[in-house]
Amino acid sequence: MGTSGSESSGTSTGLEGARERWVRTGGIELCVAELGDTARPTVLLVHGYPDSKEVWSEVAGPLAERFHVVLYDVRGHGRSTAPVPLRGGFTLEKLTDDFLAVADAVSPDRPVHLVGHDWGSVQCWEFVTVARTEGRIASFTSMSGPSLDHLGHWIKRRAARPTPRRVGQLLGQGAKSWYVYLLHTPVLPELAWRGPLGKQWPKILRRVEKLPVGAYPTSSLPQDAAHGAWLYRDNLRARLRTDAYAHVPVQLITPTDDAFLSERLYDDLEHWAPRLVRRSLPAKHWAPRTRPDQLASWIRDFVDAQEGGKHPGTSSAPSGPYAERFGGQLVLVTGAASGIGRATALAFAEAGARIVAVDRDEEGAARTAELARLIGAPDAWGEAADVGDERAMEKLAGRVATEYGIVDVLVNNAGIGVSGAFLDTTTEDWKKVLDVNLWGVIHGCRLFGQQMAERGQGGHIVNIASAAAYQPSKVLPAYSTSKAAVLMLSECLRAELAGRGIGVSAICPGFVNTNITSTARFTGVSAEEEERRRKKTARLYGLRNYPPEKVAAAVLRAVVRNQAVVPVTPEARGARLLSRIAPRALRVIARVEPPL
Repeated sequence: MGTSGSESSGTSTGLEGARERWVRTGGIELCVAELGDTARPTVLLVHGYPDSKEVWSEVAGPLAERFHVVLYDVRGHGRSTAPVPLRGGFTLEKLTDDFLAVADAVSPDRPVHLVGHDWGSVQCWEFVTVARTEGRIASFTSMSGPSLDHLGHWIKRRAARPTPRRVGQLLGQGAKSWYVYLLHTPVLPELAWRGPLGKQWPKILRRVEKLPVGAYPTSSLPQDAAHGAWLYRDNLRARLRTDAYAHVPVQLITPTDDAFLSERLYDDLEHWAPRLVRRSLPAKHWAPRTRPDQLASWIRDFVDAQEGGKHPGTSSAPSGPYAERFGGQLVLVTGAASGIGRATALAFAEAGARIVAVDRDEEGAARTAELARLIGAPDAWGEAADVGDERAMEKLAGRVATEYGIVDVLVNNAGIGVSGAFLDTTTEDWKKVLDVNLWGVIHGCRLFGQQMAERGQGGHIVNIASAAAYQPSKVLPAYSTSKAAVLMLSECLRAELAGRGIGVSAICPGFVNTNITSTARFTGVSAEEEERRRKKTARLYGLRNYPPEKVAAAVLRAVVRNQAVVPVTPEARGARLLSRIAPRALRVIARVEPPL
């Protein structure tokens, strides 16, 4: 269907080390770039509007370490030639011809793994649902671009039964699609793109989408955007009514902050793509530029699953309500040998995250990692470290970055308990509690937060504070002070890191049944009395019996929702409310002697 010309160096395209070739089809010459070993499975990346293949440059590199990666400029974009005339030259049928020509040229004997973004995804939905491509495609990863046929059915179903919710969904997507109406107007889009809009577009993307400065977009943008308007004009009104079933496994990656597409568009997708894996990503529309590492990881895992003959939708796959959000992400939890730390590590593991379990108890951390692997973590490691030791934490951060990657979610959970009157609490007691409860959080935030910021692809920090952070007590001055500092640190960091796409949450549990009570320090009493108070406190907490798994669930929920402060347990929520509306009441409660 197509023929390839001679290869040449592609270093000028922003795809370092790429080999170029030209594929001719239907009077069009397509510029194709290749990376990686051609003997390996082929991953074919298709760009959207108004992009060129360079939008994939940060994703292609990591993928090329394992696969034969192919990118091409869609007709009329980048260095590919445009049809003459433009009208009628961008139909999905002709785009399918282009895809088959490229696939035949770069992988004549094996099916390719498709990845599409924006209009590249719209095209790929056509490719994976028409009969003439069967046998040429092994899998499809879609992001930010629905099938036009599925979109038509989505609109029809909601218009046929217009409940308030469905009408709201239609109006919401209609508002997000404002640009589609403009692109159907004659001449004006072309004038805008070749004029002021084309010049300002890179600045607009950096400001609105937070795109890093780099080789994207390329200098061909004004012409690409003017030509690409015909993608909309040639296809939208002609489609929206066909039944289209995917004949390959599909991975759907949904950016949760996409300004152009509602997440609700994909509610019925299992009907059209029975072999579907869902992922959600806290990102805006141009995820290939802002979250390339996560995309490369998910694409790599999905392709590996198909090549290994195992679809991720089998029973061994991660399960639970957060599997599509955390699958494959790297989560580090301190104080992970027991209690809230272990429960949190296992909750992320069940959602398919890779786990680094950190604790001074090396054996306990290793056991948590072992349990994490058993319940769904693709990888898990135990690491021994004292969070209050700055040098130890610096070594840990360097080792994690080198051996496992940059942490996506950090949970600073390690903590110790100290109870006793202020006048009975020694400077050594204060040092111990602040070293772990406060400095441990500071070290974690500083070291791993810095790595997140330098990567420039977002992340989330969770600091486990306590209801004691806002509920004073005459017997917890040191502990409450450390947790109040953690709460305020979290609020300050949240403000500072918001512009870098890094969320920060403070979790404030009340009385939770963990072993912190059995190791707590009680000041001002004899060793025998201290042991008696430990046992009684542990017994009281056991009677309360609020499980750490509920705190872990609150942690995952806080990350997904990017919540700032999350009280956990009824007493924690009640104290939080009183601290705002009746602080005098809390001061009275603070004077009560606990029943120890």
